[in-house]
Amino acid sequence: MRRRDLLPMLALSAAAAAQSGPENGPVVKKGRLKQGVTKGVFGGKMDFETQCRIAAELGIKGFDLTRPEEWPTVKKYGLVPSMWPNGPGGTIPDALNRKENHERLEKAMHAAIDEAAANSVPNIITFSGNRNGMDERLGADNCVAALNRMKAHAEDKGVNICMEYLNSKVNHKDYMFDHIAWGVDVMKRVNSPRVKILFDIYHAQIMDGDIVRNIRDYYQWIGHFHTGGKPGRHEIDGTQELNYRFIAQAIVELGYTGYLSHEYQPAPGHDPVASLKQAMTICDV
Repeated sequence: MRRRDLLPMLALSAAAAAQSGPENGPVVKKGRLKQGVTKGVFGGKMDFETQCRIAAELGIKGFDLTRPEEWPTVKKYGLVPSMWPNGPGGTIPDALNRKENHERLEKAMHAAIDEAAANSVPNIITFSGNRNGMDERLGADNCVAALNRMKAHAEDKGVNICMEYLNSKVNHKDYMFDHIAWGVDVMKRVNSPRVKILFDIYHAQIMDGDIVRNIRDYYQWIGHFHTGGKPGRHEIDGTQELNYRFIAQAIVELGYTGYLSHEYQPAPGHDPVASLKQAMTICDV
Protein backbone atom coordinates (compact mmCIF):
# COMPACT_ATOMS: atom_id res chain seq x y z
CA MET A 1 0.00 0.00 0.00
CA ARG A 2 1.29 3.43 -0.92
CA ARG A 3 1.98 5.92 1.88
CA ARG A 4 -0.41 8.49 0.40
CA ASP A 5 -3.22 5.92 0.60
CA LEU A 6 -2.32 4.79 4.14
CA LEU A 7 -2.44 8.22 5.77
CA PRO A 8 -6.12 8.91 4.99
CA MET A 9 -7.00 5.45 6.31
CA LEU A 10 -5.15 6.13 9.56
CA ALA A 11 -6.96 9.44 9.88
CA LEU A 12 -10.32 7.73 9.42
CA SER A 13 -9.42 5.10 12.04
CA ALA A 14 -8.50 7.80 14.54
CA ALA A 15 -11.76 9.63 13.89
CA ALA A 16 -13.74 6.43 14.35
CA ALA A 17 -11.98 5.75 17.66
CA ALA A 18 -12.77 9.26 18.88
CA GLN A 19 -16.42 8.87 17.93
CA SER A 20 -16.68 5.62 19.86
CA GLY A 21 -16.57 7.66 23.05
CA PRO A 22 -14.01 8.71 25.64
CA GLU A 23 -13.74 5.23 27.07
CA ASN A 24 -12.04 3.29 24.22
CA GLY A 25 -12.23 0.03 26.17
CA PRO A 26 -11.69 -1.03 29.78
CA VAL A 27 -9.01 0.63 31.87
CA VAL A 28 -8.91 -2.22 34.38
CA LYS A 29 -6.34 -4.87 33.49
CA LYS A 30 -5.81 -6.85 36.70
CA GLY A 31 -9.21 -6.48 38.35
CA ARG A 32 -8.19 -7.80 41.75
CA LEU A 33 -10.02 -4.89 43.39
CA LYS A 34 -13.64 -4.20 42.46
CA GLN A 35 -13.85 -0.49 41.80
CA GLY A 36 -16.99 1.61 42.02
CA VAL A 37 -18.00 5.21 41.41
CA THR A 38 -20.27 7.90 42.76
CA LYS A 39 -21.96 10.59 40.69
CA GLY A 40 -19.54 13.27 41.87
CA VAL A 41 -16.59 11.87 39.90
CA PHE A 42 -18.36 12.86 36.68
CA GLY A 43 -18.28 16.54 37.59
CA GLY A 44 -22.02 17.18 37.47
CA LYS A 45 -22.15 17.69 33.70
CA MET A 46 -23.43 14.33 32.46
CA ASP A 47 -26.83 12.72 32.64
CA PHE A 48 -27.01 9.64 34.81
CA GLU A 49 -27.33 7.13 31.96
CA THR A 50 -24.18 8.51 30.33
CA GLN A 51 -22.37 8.16 33.65
CA CYS A 52 -23.41 4.51 33.88
CA ARG A 53 -22.40 3.78 30.29
CA ILE A 54 -18.95 5.31 30.64
CA ALA A 55 -18.38 3.64 34.00
CA ALA A 56 -19.25 0.22 32.60
CA GLU A 57 -17.10 0.66 29.49
CA LEU A 58 -14.11 1.64 31.62
CA GLY A 59 -14.43 -1.49 33.76
CA ILE A 60 -16.18 -0.10 36.85
CA LYS A 61 -18.20 -2.74 38.73
CA GLY A 62 -20.34 -0.79 41.22
CA PHE A 63 -22.23 2.49 41.40
CA ASP A 64 -22.54 3.79 44.97
CA LEU A 65 -25.24 5.97 46.51
CA THR A 66 -27.92 5.30 43.92
CA ARG A 67 -31.61 5.17 44.78
CA PRO A 68 -34.15 2.47 43.88
CA GLU A 69 -35.56 4.45 40.95
CA GLU A 70 -32.05 4.58 39.46
CA TRP A 71 -31.24 0.88 39.83
CA PRO A 72 -32.76 -0.20 36.49
CA THR A 73 -30.37 2.15 34.68
CA VAL A 74 -27.42 0.96 36.77
CA LYS A 75 -28.23 -2.67 35.99
CA LYS A 76 -28.85 -1.96 32.30
CA TYR A 77 -25.11 -1.41 31.98
CA GLY A 78 -24.13 -4.46 34.03
CA LEU A 79 -23.23 -2.45 37.13
CA VAL A 80 -24.15 -3.28 40.72
CA PRO A 81 -25.99 -0.65 42.83
CA SER A 82 -23.28 -1.09 45.43
CA MET A 83 -24.45 1.25 48.22
CA TRP A 84 -27.89 2.58 49.14
CA PRO A 85 -27.48 6.25 50.15
CA ASN A 86 -28.69 8.10 53.22
CA GLY A 87 -32.36 7.83 54.00
CA PRO A 88 -33.22 4.48 55.60
CA GLY A 89 -30.20 4.74 57.90
CA GLY A 90 -30.75 8.37 58.81
CA THR A 91 -28.75 11.43 57.83
CA ILE A 92 -25.23 12.51 58.73
CA PRO A 93 -26.32 14.84 61.57
CA ASP A 94 -29.33 12.85 62.77
CA ALA A 95 -29.10 9.08 63.02
CA LEU A 96 -28.37 6.15 65.33
CA ASN A 97 -26.94 7.88 68.41
CA ARG A 98 -30.38 9.27 69.33
CA LYS A 99 -32.73 6.81 70.98
CA GLU A 100 -35.72 8.80 69.80
CA ASN A 101 -34.75 7.86 66.22
CA HIS A 102 -34.51 4.13 66.81
CA GLU A 103 -38.07 3.02 66.16
CA ARG A 104 -38.34 5.07 62.96
CA LEU A 105 -34.94 4.02 61.63
CA GLU A 106 -35.45 0.37 62.52
CA LYS A 107 -38.67 0.29 60.51
CA ALA A 108 -37.04 2.06 57.56
CA MET A 109 -33.97 -0.16 57.65
CA HIS A 110 -35.97 -3.38 57.77
CA ALA A 111 -37.88 -2.30 54.66
CA ALA A 112 -34.65 -1.21 52.95
CA ILE A 113 -32.92 -4.49 53.77
CA ASP A 114 -35.76 -6.41 52.11
CA GLU A 115 -35.66 -4.18 49.03
CA ALA A 116 -31.87 -4.29 48.84
CA ALA A 117 -31.84 -8.09 49.04
CA ALA A 118 -34.49 -8.38 46.34
CA ASN A 119 -32.42 -6.16 44.04
CA SER A 120 -28.92 -7.52 44.79
CA VAL A 121 -27.81 -4.31 46.51
CA PRO A 122 -25.06 -5.41 48.92
CA ASN A 123 -24.78 -2.39 51.22
CA ILE A 124 -26.91 0.21 52.99
CA ILE A 125 -25.29 3.29 54.51
CA THR A 126 -25.96 4.57 58.01
CA PHE A 127 -24.43 7.17 60.32
CA SER A 128 -23.73 7.84 63.96
CA GLY A 129 -25.24 11.31 63.89
CA ASN A 130 -23.81 14.48 65.43
CA ARG A 131 -22.89 14.87 69.09
CA ASN A 132 -25.00 17.93 69.91
CA GLY A 133 -23.54 17.82 73.41
CA MET A 134 -24.00 14.07 73.86
CA ASP A 135 -21.27 12.11 75.63
CA GLU A 136 -19.45 9.84 73.17
CA ARG A 137 -19.88 6.79 75.40
CA LEU A 138 -23.63 7.27 75.52
CA GLY A 139 -23.70 7.81 71.76
CA ALA A 140 -21.79 4.57 71.22
CA ASP A 141 -24.17 2.70 73.53
CA ASN A 142 -27.14 4.05 71.59
CA CYS A 143 -25.62 3.08 68.23
CA VAL A 144 -24.94 -0.43 69.50
CA ALA A 145 -28.52 -0.73 70.70
CA ALA A 146 -29.91 0.43 67.34
CA LEU A 147 -27.68 -1.83 65.28
CA ASN A 148 -28.49 -4.80 67.49
CA ARG A 149 -32.15 -4.27 66.55
CA MET A 150 -31.28 -4.45 62.84
CA LYS A 151 -28.47 -6.98 62.55
CA ALA A 152 -30.42 -10.25 62.54
CA HIS A 153 -32.51 -9.13 59.59
CA ALA A 154 -29.39 -7.98 57.72
CA GLU A 155 -27.73 -11.33 58.44
CA ASP A 156 -30.76 -13.28 57.24
CA LYS A 157 -30.93 -11.29 54.00
CA GLY A 158 -27.20 -11.08 53.33
CA VAL A 159 -27.11 -7.27 53.26
CA ASN A 160 -24.40 -5.17 54.93
CA ILE A 161 -25.19 -2.17 57.12
CA CYS A 162 -22.23 0.21 56.80
CA MET A 163 -21.71 3.06 59.25
CA GLU A 164 -19.65 5.83 57.70
CA TYR A 165 -16.49 7.19 59.28
CA LEU A 166 -16.39 10.96 58.55
CA ASN A 167 -14.22 13.89 59.53
CA SER A 168 -15.50 16.56 61.91
CA LYS A 169 -12.60 18.93 61.25
CA VAL A 170 -13.32 20.12 57.71
CA ASN A 171 -16.59 18.78 56.31
CA HIS A 172 -18.93 17.49 59.02
CA LYS A 173 -18.60 19.51 62.19
CA ASP A 174 -19.65 17.69 65.36
CA TYR A 175 -20.09 14.28 63.71
CA MET A 176 -19.66 11.60 66.37
CA PHE A 177 -17.98 8.75 64.46
CA ASP A 178 -14.92 10.81 63.55
CA HIS A 179 -12.19 8.51 64.92
CA ILE A 180 -11.64 4.89 63.97
CA ALA A 181 -11.36 3.67 67.58
CA TRP A 182 -14.89 4.86 68.36
CA GLY A 183 -16.36 2.99 65.39
CA VAL A 184 -14.39 -0.17 66.05
CA ASP A 185 -15.70 -0.21 69.62
CA VAL A 186 -19.26 -0.09 68.26
CA MET A 187 -18.56 -2.81 65.71
CA LYS A 188 -16.97 -5.11 68.27
CA ARG A 189 -19.96 -4.83 70.58
CA VAL A 190 -22.49 -5.42 67.79
CA ASN A 191 -20.29 -8.27 66.53
CA SER A 192 -22.15 -9.05 63.31
CA PRO A 193 -20.72 -10.13 59.96
CA ARG A 194 -23.28 -7.80 58.38
CA VAL A 195 -22.57 -4.63 60.36
CA LYS A 196 -19.38 -2.92 59.22
CA ILE A 197 -17.55 0.39 58.85
CA LEU A 198 -17.61 2.40 55.64
CA PHE A 199 -13.96 3.46 55.70
CA ASP A 200 -13.75 6.72 53.77
CA ILE A 201 -10.02 7.17 53.20
CA TYR A 202 -10.23 10.93 52.68
CA HIS A 203 -12.03 11.46 55.99
CA ALA A 204 -9.80 8.97 57.78
CA GLN A 205 -6.66 10.79 56.66
CA ILE A 206 -7.93 14.07 58.10
CA MET A 207 -8.84 12.62 61.50
CA ASP A 208 -6.42 9.77 62.23
CA GLY A 209 -3.98 9.32 59.36
CA ASP A 210 -1.97 6.08 59.57
CA ILE A 211 -4.26 4.76 56.84
CA VAL A 212 -2.71 1.43 55.94
CA ARG A 213 -1.91 0.45 59.52
CA ASN A 214 -5.50 1.18 60.57
CA ILE A 215 -6.93 -0.73 57.62
CA ARG A 216 -4.76 -3.72 58.48
CA ASP A 217 -5.47 -3.55 62.22
CA TYR A 218 -9.23 -3.12 61.87
CA TYR A 219 -9.86 -4.91 58.60
CA GLN A 220 -12.36 -7.38 60.04
CA TRP A 221 -14.67 -4.49 60.96
CA ILE A 222 -14.50 -2.73 57.57
CA GLY A 223 -17.08 -3.48 54.87
CA HIS A 224 -16.60 -0.80 52.23
CA PHE A 225 -14.15 1.89 51.08
CA HIS A 226 -14.44 5.36 49.55
CA THR A 227 -11.59 7.30 47.97
CA GLY A 228 -10.82 11.00 47.72
CA GLY A 229 -7.68 13.09 47.43
CA LYS A 230 -6.50 15.03 50.45
CA PRO A 231 -6.51 18.00 50.67
CA GLY A 232 -9.50 19.17 48.66
CA ARG A 233 -11.20 15.85 47.95
CA HIS A 234 -10.08 16.02 44.33
CA GLU A 235 -8.31 13.43 42.18
CA ILE A 236 -6.28 10.67 43.84
CA ASP A 237 -3.16 11.51 41.84
CA GLY A 238 0.17 13.18 42.52
CA THR A 239 -1.48 16.46 43.52
CA GLN A 240 -2.41 15.12 46.97
CA GLU A 241 -0.68 13.52 49.93
CA LEU A 242 -1.99 9.93 49.86
CA ASN A 243 -0.34 7.03 48.03
CA TYR A 244 -3.45 5.31 46.72
CA ARG A 245 -1.54 2.62 44.83
CA PHE A 246 0.04 1.49 48.11
CA ILE A 247 -3.32 1.69 49.89
CA ALA A 248 -5.06 -0.34 47.18
CA GLN A 249 -2.27 -2.93 47.27
CA ALA A 250 -2.65 -3.30 51.03
CA ILE A 251 -6.42 -3.77 50.70
CA VAL A 252 -5.98 -6.43 48.00
CA GLU A 253 -3.39 -8.28 50.10
CA LEU A 254 -5.93 -8.55 52.93
CA GLY A 255 -8.22 -10.55 50.64
CA TYR A 256 -10.91 -7.88 50.40
CA THR A 257 -13.76 -8.83 48.04
CA GLY A 258 -16.03 -5.79 48.42
CA TYR A 259 -15.98 -2.47 46.59
CA LEU A 260 -13.60 0.45 46.67
CA SER A 261 -15.65 3.32 45.26
CA HIS A 262 -14.29 6.64 44.04
CA GLU A 263 -15.94 9.61 45.73
CA TYR A 264 -13.69 12.52 44.78
CA GLN A 265 -14.70 15.69 42.92
CA PRO A 266 -12.63 16.53 39.82
CA ALA A 267 -10.58 19.69 40.28
CA PRO A 268 -11.78 22.71 38.26
CA GLY A 269 -10.84 22.42 34.61
CA HIS A 270 -10.05 18.70 34.76
CA ASP A 271 -11.69 16.25 32.37
CA PRO A 272 -13.75 13.88 34.56
CA VAL A 273 -13.35 10.83 32.32
CA ALA A 274 -9.58 11.27 32.12
CA SER A 275 -9.46 11.67 35.90
CA LEU A 276 -11.53 8.52 36.41
CA LYS A 277 -9.28 6.55 34.08
CA GLN A 278 -6.28 7.70 36.08
CA ALA A 279 -7.91 6.80 39.42
CA MET A 280 -8.85 3.35 38.15
CA THR A 281 -5.34 2.74 36.85
CA ILE A 282 -3.82 3.76 40.18
CA CYS A 283 -6.06 1.31 42.05
CA ASP A 284 -5.75 -1.55 39.57
CA VAL A 285 -2.97 -3.26 41.49
